[in-house]
This record gives sequence, C-alpha cells and structure tokens, in this order.
Amino acid sequence: MATLREKRPGVWEVRVFTGTGQNGRPTQVSKTIRGGKRDAMRIAAELEVGPGRSSSAGRRVSDVLDEWVDQNLATWAPSSARDQQSRVRGIKRDQIASVPIARLSISDVERWHTRLRRSGMGDAGIKNQHGVLRAALAQAERWGWVSTNVASLARLRSTKTQRRSVMTLDDVRAVMTAAASIDPAAALMLRVAAVSGARRAELAALQWTDVRDGMLTIDSAIEVSSRGGGQPALRDAATKTANVRSITLDADTINSIEDLRAERELYGPWMFGLGPELVSPDRIGWCWKRARTIAGIDEAWRLHDLRHWSATVAIGQGHDVRTVAGRLGHANPAMTLRVYAHAFAAADQAVATGLGDLLRTEESDGAPRT
Repeated sequence: MATLREKRPGVWEVRVFTGTGQNGRPTQVSKTIRGGKRDAMRIAAELEVGPGRSSSAGRRVSDVLDEWVDQNLATWAPSSARDQQSRVRGIKRDQIASVPIARLSISDVERWHTRLRRSGMGDAGIKNQHGVLRAALAQAERWGWVSTNVASLARLRSTKTQRRSVMTLDDVRAVMTAAASIDPAAALMLRVAAVSGARRAELAALQWTDVRDGMLTIDSAIEVSSRGGGQPALRDAATKTANVRSITLDADTINSIEDLRAERELYGPWMFGLGPELVSPDRIGWCWKRARTIAGIDEAWRLHDLRHWSATVAIGQGHDVRTVAGRLGHANPAMTLRVYAHAFAAADQAVATGLGDLLRTEESDGAPRT
C-alpha cells in the first residue's frame, strides 16, 4: 500500500509498506519526488509492483542467502546444490549472518574473512564461502535490496603458499604401469585422463560409442546425487560446464581402447565398468589411489593432477590456449590462462629456442644475418 503527501508545491513524498521486520514491526520505504501528482503515483506503482523487493528494511544477510538458494536451487546439479547449501550453512554459523544488509560494509566482509582464517579454514574454503555471499548480494543488488555489492569490493586475501608443482613424466609413466598390474582398464583409464585431461566424473561416464574416427566425445559426467544408506545414488548428467567437446586421441591410445573394447564391450556399454549399471566416480578414484600406492609416487598427487599435467605439458610445448582450453572443457580460455599461467614460461622458452634454431640453420647454410 502506498501513501502520497505533497510536502510543498511540486515536491511529493511517497511511502510504501514493504512488510514486517524480524521485530514484528511494519517496515516501509519512502521516496521524495519532484514533479506532479502523476509522477508521484507512477513511482508509487513502481515501488509496489516492482520486484516486490525494493527495500532492505528488516532483511539480514541470512535472508539474502535464503532467497538466493530458493531462486537457484532448481537449476543446480545435485552436487552443486549440496556444496552451495553447505557453504550457506557455514556462513550462517558466523555473526555476519545477522548483520542487516542495509548496514553491511566492506569491513564487515573482510573481518569475516579474518575470523574464518583464524578458525583454521584454508584459502579454498574462504574463497568458496565468499563466492556464495558475493553471488547472493549480487541478486540482492539486482532486486533493489542494496545499492552496492560490498562482497565484490572486499579484498579477498590469500596466504603465501608455494605454487603446486606438476607431476613429472616419470611419475605419470610409473602410475600408469602400476595401474596395469591392477586391471588393463585401470591403465587405460589413467592414459585417457593424461591424454584428454578428462575429469574423474567424465571418465566414469565414458562409453565405447564415445570413440569414433580417432576422436573422443565427452558429453556427460556421472553425478553422485546422494549417499543415503551407504550406497551412492548416481545419475548420468551434463559435464561441469555443460558443454560437449570432441578430443583427438593419439594412435596408441586409440589402439588400447579398441583392444579393451574387443574384450569387454559385450559385458556393458561403459568403458571403465562391467555391466549395465552406471560407473561410480569413487571406482575411478579407488583405481588411482591403488595405482599411486603401488607406483610409490608422492601420496599428495591426485587423479586431477593428470589433468594439470596434460594442460601444462601442452602449453609448454607451445600449443595455443584456445586449443588447450577446448580439450580441458573450460568454458572460457581466460580460465586456462589463470590456472596455467606458470606454464607459459616454458612455452616462451620454446618459442625462443625455435626461433634460435631457425636462425642457426640459416647461418649454417651461409645465409647472411639480418
């Protein structure tokens, strides 16, 4: 309900009832308008029938988070829904959740970061919770609840840590050899991961029919939607970035796939499973851990590090970022640039060496220097 009051000729005050605050008292928003009564009535109508969310009155950070989850939950994959809701619960355990959004400041957000770090949370956890708060406040900004997204302005600091190294070629070969002692399919699984950069859930979703004419199509991933009763509930879902990519495979990998296919396709459609049932990503992870132990390589290496090895080596060999990003399934090459910036030093060295070799060849042929 809106009320209009002419404060003086040509100046109107518009008041709109917006609901009830947490203290049970009515809340309202007011606006001063310069113009005629028709202008004031138009503004009143906009405030009443706009998003219905034109004021921050009575709303706290926890309310913003709840609305954000409610608006987006239906669009999230099960794993994303689980992760995002867990992060929301984490934010609500902190005192920042009770801060009215009208008074939330950049300093509130940065002090929250400090509390999380002092509680023992690492950079990755802080970044994940900050991303949720920033997204929720972005929605609040679009709805007119706040005029500025303070989370996007807050400085997200990180502790100084040594950049993670990349697996050596010897490590990659050793773990693949060890996997062969477990099962030929395990060895092929790790080879495909190293060559294609496929993620664990994408490996679990690979079928024999995904390989055709020397190309591997990655168009889905196995999602673990729940683990009730000790058994995971699986579904064949879209990939992490919901895209479909086709990757060229080398001849040796193609031959290995065809050899295994000749033996096992009659048992089921899945490249790394037997039978018609979906392959759990946990099975892929178990094969990796077992092979890693047998190979005796560093226990800190993860299956995902084969993906990093693939990208780092490709960039270091001078291949362009767009091609590497396409093989990895990155939605934007900018992601590849950020994650693998360290690899460009090797690529730069390769360029210098290549140019030098060309000049050296010309000079050896008696060509004049230019």
